[in-house]
Amino acid sequence: MAMATATYPPPPPYYRLYKNYSDDPDSCPAQKPPIQGPYFLYGASYTTDDVLPGLEEQGVRQLYPKGDIDFKKEVRSLNRELQLNILELADVLVEHPSQYARRVEDISLIFKNLYHLLNSLRPHRARATLIHIMELQIQRHKQAVEDIKSDRRREEAQRLLTEALGTLDGQ
Repeated sequence: MAMATATYPPPPPYYRLYKNYSDDPDSCPAQKPPIQGPYFLYGASYTTDDVLPGLEEQGVRQLYPKGDIDFKKEVRSLNRELQLNILELADVLVEHPSQYARRVEDISLIFKNLYHLLNSLRPHRARATLIHIMELQIQRHKQAVEDIKSDRRREEAQRLLTEALGTLDGQ
């Protein structure tokens, strides 16, 4: 028994929701509002609040002061402390190899603090990047307007047209 199949399957039934769209664009179903706050997805809880959790909330000791801090100074300080701990780890591995665990934990703590500091700068960096991109776009648009206002483009187009006409007349 031959099975009948269509080359193009019928559209999904959702198209019926938009039957008067060409006559009345407001006749389509309203969009759902965006999710705000916590929600569950595949059994895990997520939130739309974009907040970086503190180190202490994650069970990690914070090595830099709370509140307003000088990021540059704190990153440099943590970097120096990291270098010192790595050198101390090398000394411990040479002299007392069985006592390396404490140094590795200290290095891990410093790395977690560094990552947290750098992650707290991400929103600022993203904002600065967007501002830079928008300034470049404005600059390009202004240059395009100037090119149109000046007769450079028009003169170039006329030159190309006269060359093309000359080539056609020559054939």
